[in-house]
Amino acid sequence: MKIVVSIIIPFYSNINLLKKTIKSILSQTFKKYEIIIVHDNPESLSNNFINIFKSKKNFKIIYNKKNIGAGLSRNKGIHISKGKYIAFIDSDDIWSSNKLLTQINLMERYKYLATHTSYDKVDINGKFISTRVAKNLDYKRLLNSCDIGLSSVILNKKILKKKIEFPSLRTKEDYVLWLKIAKTGVIFYGIKLRFMKWHNNPDSLSKSNFDKLIDAFRVYYNYEKFSLIRSIFRVFILSINFLKKN
Repeated sequence: MKIVVSIIIPFYSNINLLKKTIKSILSQTFKKYEIIIVHDNPESLSNNFINIFKSKKNFKIIYNKKNIGAGLSRNKGIHISKGKYIAFIDSDDIWSSNKLLTQINLMERYKYLATHTSYDKVDINGKFISTRVAKNLDYKRLLNSCDIGLSSVILNKKILKKKIEFPSLRTKEDYVLWLKIAKTGVIFYGIKLRFMKWHNNPDSLSKSNFDKLIDAFRVYYNYEKFSLIRSIFRVFILSINFLKKN
């Protein structure tokens, strides 16, 4: 079977949520995929649930020797991937069964290089909180607000050229990559259908507001090479737009 899409999952903890994530992938109507799990917790490598997939044909398991974070773990997955497309999903999110089929068909038909979808924000028990609606985003619009759910994104692998990869940030690492891609002229096309459930996990690194502010500043100052004043202003705009969404 030809692999069309490589699905990359960084994993650290909470095996029960990972089971739900994998179940949602295995339920996809589109079957031409490989699943790459990057285990980023060296202290619990002997996980029986993950180990049962080592011998399965469409699974690849990478075991990190040290904890490197989700972004760098995804890079490792990208480097060994065989698909034309790269799909990302975090180990506590869930896809609808027609996500891959619909999204890849649209990308093939219209030659889109990057797409993302609308998604529902749910609590740890799966209770609905709110909906985020996907829209077309270019570099200018992305600078104001990161309105992309990582687990909804599919990229054509050819745009992930040298130096266009996730940075070593613990939060906002996806935002840096989206900006790098958009800066080359690629548009993230928004698919209005809600194909993903994003868990508002209280244990997630992304819950730290202090980390968010510090890493947001790094996005603009270290990666976009903006001046100090412009970077602070950008963090302010990003924070205002975040509060509006919430």
